Amino acid sequence: MPAKMKANAKPASKKKRAYNAQPEQKKNRAARNKARRTAIKDGRVSKGDGKDIDHATPLSKGGSKAKSNTRVKSASANRKSGGAIGGARSHGGGRPKGSKNKK
Repeated sequence: MPAKMKANAKPASKKKRAYNAQPEQKKNRAARNKARRTAIKDGRVSKGDGKDIDHATPLSKGGSKAKSNTRVKSASANRKSGGAIGGARSHGGGRPKGSKNKK
């Protein structure tokens, strides 16, 4: 049974909920949650510490769920890397080189 949605939910919210409800995304979320629980048991992180469990080789790029593939990073650093191997973005984000900010 699909999750109930508000009748006045924004289209972006509906799209995001539909994406997160896909079986593959549920599986990935379960793997991330399991990695977090394991790190808490090992004492590498604690609840509310602002740290994320990062997969050195992201699950989306074929990385394993093994403990040896995980590391602790600050939440901002982990999200800044955007799921790219080695912490560098693998896609062309941001502005092109040589361009200047216009105010």
